[in-house]
This record gives sequence, structure tokens and C-alpha cells, in this order.
Amino acid sequence: MVRQRARLYDPLDARPATHTPLRAAAGAPAAGRLPAAAAGTFTIGGDLAVNRMGFGAMRITGPGIWGEPKDPAEARRVLRRAVELGVNFIDTADSYGPDVSERLIAESLAPYPHGLVIATKGGLVRPGAPQWLQLLRPRPPQWVRDGRPEHLRQACEESLKRLKLARIDLYQFHDIDPRVPFEDSLGELARLRQEGKVARARRIVPIVSVQNRYNFTDRRSEDVLGVCTRESLAFIPWAPLASGSTTKLQPGGDNDRERGRALDQVAAAHGASVMQVAIAWLLAKSPAILPIPGTGSVAHLEENIAAARLQLTAADLAALG
Repeated sequence: MVRQRARLYDPLDARPATHTPLRAAAGAPAAGRLPAAAAGTFTIGGDLAVNRMGFGAMRITGPGIWGEPKDPAEARRVLRRAVELGVNFIDTADSYGPDVSERLIAESLAPYPHGLVIATKGGLVRPGAPQWLQLLRPRPPQWVRDGRPEHLRQACEESLKRLKLARIDLYQFHDIDPRVPFEDSLGELARLRQEGKVARARRIVPIVSVQNRYNFTDRRSEDVLGVCTRESLAFIPWAPLASGSTTKLQPGGDNDRERGRALDQVAAAHGASVMQVAIAWLLAKSPAILPIPGTGSVAHLEENIAAARLQLTAADLAALG
């Protein structure tokens, strides 16, 4: 059994490009030339085919993944542009906002085009701090696990309403709650599946996907990725690029500085940004990886999606490690 850490942020937004990035073409792409499709496809659970270049809808919310976005119109444009560019897998969660990400997806895209998969999650909550404490220390509430069966049922049913769906194609358990027996949480997800509210639920046998932190500098889930590759399970990496610059990547050791220099060199050779090379590296790392880089900017979205067409050479991959 794989334990997933809660997805807290996507630092891809904050990282500046070192080079002029590749860009997706302006306007609606011609049929058969959708940029996201260049990454190839992956079939989740044996019957749900999606383009491997997905979109993470966490950053379309406010600062700290809390509240409304600063520019709601831009957030809606990002979602619509993602679909125009061939993205047909969007990852979200009820805790993003909370509720804001799911609601914006429905407002922007429903009724959904055929083949668009909205994957969401339950099991994390953002309880608000007392008003007096917010006045003293204004900041987004912490993330708290809640795996109680009654909460998971309520979370799933409310996600269905917000997303305007009759059934969620992929429902993901955000994180295991140590206060609740795992069997109790799993049993409730199984019941939701039996009732037809969920088509596929991770952590219910058969498992169809795993979502762990994994990127160019943080490879601690390498063993999990290996299992997913062997078993044809979707591996959905969150935080697909570590924060920092190409010469100071987290956690900042000598090995990371060497990798950073290699990343910068490969980006320069391809006329791409380091972000795009990091996404292309994920796509080349394993056919089971389904990257979901997120952003609240149309321009940044187009840069990310263009990475699907970036073909790294064997020499590039050897240099990147």
C-alpha cells in the first residue's frame, strides 16, 4: 500500500524561465495537432484513456490556495485554453479554495466536452482559525486530514454538485487520516463506488493511480514510480518542478547544483525554459507518468503544454540523470 502525502503547492508558477520558452501556437490548434496530445496517452484503470499532459487546477485559486483568484476571468481563460490545447485530464480537490477550484471548473467548462476527465480528491480540510487569530496572523488555514466515512461521503457528494457531474471518473483519497482506521475510510469509498457516484477510487483494489511528490530534484518516490511503471498504474506527480533557480535547487546539495547546471545546459540547447525541460524529463522518465503542471496564467499554461513536444535525446537524459 502506498501512502500519499498531501499536495500542498505547485511551485512551478514561481520559477522564472532562464531562456525564451517554447510556446504553444496562438488560437485554436488544428484538428489532429493538439499540443497536449504530443505527450502520448495513458489508459487509467484499463479503460480511461487520457493525454499524458494534464493540468493541475490548484493554482487557479487565491494566494495560499485559499479563496477566490485575484483574476477570476483569467482563471476561466486558463481552463478553457487548456482544453483547447488538448488537455483532457484535469486534477483538482475540494480543499483547493476550498471549493473554489471545483466551482470554477464547472463554471468554465460544463457541459463538459466528450472525453474530458475531471479527477478530484477528498480527505483534506481547511478549517478556519478563530477571527481574533486571523486578525493577529492573517494567513491561509492549515491542511488537516479527515478520513471519517461521513466526511468522505459528504465531500464526494458536494464535489459532484459543484462539478455538475453525475459520476466522478477518478476520485482520489487525498491522504490517510491516522485517527481513523484505514478500513473505515476505504469502506466508505467502496460504497460510493458501488452506488455509481465514483467510477474509480484510488486506494480501492484495484488501485489505478498514485499521486506523490516527484520532480527533477525530489526523486524520493522513485521506488513507487517503479511499481507504477511495472503495474501500469498512473503516477501523477505533484510539484512537478522544485522551487529555486537552476543553480540553487531544493534541497540545495552539491548533486542538485550539478543537476541544475545540466538542466540549464539542456534548456539552452533546445531553446526551451528549464521548466519545459523538467516537464519533458518527467514525460521521458516513465510512460506511466502523467504530469499535471498548474498555473493561473494563460501564457504560462501555453509554455507548459508546449513541453509535450520537446523531445530529449539520450545524451540529454544521461546528463540530467
